[in-house]
Amino acid sequence: MKEQHNRTPREIVKELDRYIIGQDAAKKAIAVALRNRYRRQQLDTDMQKEVTPKNILMIGPTGVGKTELARRLALLVEAPFVKVEATKFTEVGYVGRDVESMVRDLVENAIQIVEKQKRGDVYTKAYEAALQRLAKIMKPGIKKAKPKQEGMNDWQNMFKNLGMPLPENQEEETEDVTAEIAQSRAEIIEQLRKGLLNKREVSIKVEEKQANPLGGGNNEQMMMLQSAFESMTPKKKTQRTLLVEDAIEVLVQEETDKLVNKDDISQEALKLAETNGIIFIDEIDKITSKSQNTGEVSREGVQRDILPIVEGSQVSTKYGAIQTDHILFIASGAFHVSKPSDLIPELQGRFPIRVELNDLTEDDFVRILTEPNNAMLKQYIALLATEDVNITFTQEAIRKMAVIATEVNQENDNIGARRLHTIMEKLLEDLLFEASEIPGTDITITEHYVDEKLEKIVENKDLRRYIL
Repeated sequence: MKEQHNRTPREIVKELDRYIIGQDAAKKAIAVALRNRYRRQQLDTDMQKEVTPKNILMIGPTGVGKTELARRLALLVEAPFVKVEATKFTEVGYVGRDVESMVRDLVENAIQIVEKQKRGDVYTKAYEAALQRLAKIMKPGIKKAKPKQEGMNDWQNMFKNLGMPLPENQEEETEDVTAEIAQSRAEIIEQLRKGLLNKREVSIKVEEKQANPLGGGNNEQMMMLQSAFESMTPKKKTQRTLLVEDAIEVLVQEETDKLVNKDDISQEALKLAETNGIIFIDEIDKITSKSQNTGEVSREGVQRDILPIVEGSQVSTKYGAIQTDHILFIASGAFHVSKPSDLIPELQGRFPIRVELNDLTEDDFVRILTEPNNAMLKQYIALLATEDVNITFTQEAIRKMAVIATEVNQENDNIGARRLHTIMEKLLEDLLFEASEIPGTDITITEHYVDEKLEKIVENKDLRRYIL
């Protein structure tokens, strides 16, 4: 994970270029912000505390790459990343999501990253333990059962009084393993490794997932209380019949849980979120005082609640407290009605880097259709190839689609590259419908084909408003 953090700004921009067309100023700003994190980590401890990230405000219409830039950046460095909509939050004291939930979501994402890494570290050991357990189930030893424990202990009495299900008393079993049984188990393990028994069925006992006795809900206190109850509740086992390959997966999961230390994961995740976390706040222009919506919960109140999070404060999560001082915040908005200066001055000051993203041109649309690794044309070609239908696009056809997208964006609402999705779906609608009936067909999409499918819609302004 750490090796990715020392990419140079030029390398970061080059990687972003593989997925996002244009917007060089925004890419440059983001690359510098990321590199500064690496530089900060090279400083001595006292200086590290003083250097805070320079948050970024991206200004530009929808569909020009704001969200994709932040998302690709997070994937690039494997950093904890969360995208939130500013309009989803409400001022403290009102029903709705409080702004601190964005930090809790970031920590949850960090937990997933660290847990995946830790599980990967112990996978080999867990896999061997799972094979041993499965071989033991498939070739049991000579069992000697111990008597069940009589009566209920204090914990069991408490759960009974709360109306929670009691775990069944499990018999503690020992077994004698003869040389013959040991030999059989060794042979079974070897067969399991080779996948020779994958399609056989086997019955195994696995830990049952506990139902939530406290009911659902997104309230943080309720989630923490639920977590406490889960840790106190004795584990109950249930019998399941599965294919051997599925049983191995389930047992590997259980063995991994035993090998991974939850406290270590929590501490590492909190540190990772604090030092490398990225929070992307979209639609921030919608919570300015000059946005069109009226009669809603105070938008400036939401700004005031966001301010301490961006400035740097401590937020409590169920994994522990996290400081937000060194989290990188990237905010974005179209600012059609309002402008950045309509944000409260304190919040403006916390986003010192302003980047304006440009409207997409006809040439940009051509490049978007063809150049990125996940280019739209490549996606449709791959989809239709699954039906053994091979399609190709002429340069003239691609240029024509770009011209249509540019014209429609200029004359209607400008939705940027998202306009191409609508055009592509309408263009290939009949082909996508009939593809399963014409396998082995080669089709070339020409400029004439584009005109034939879209000309009437493009010329009819009223119809274009609803279809494209």
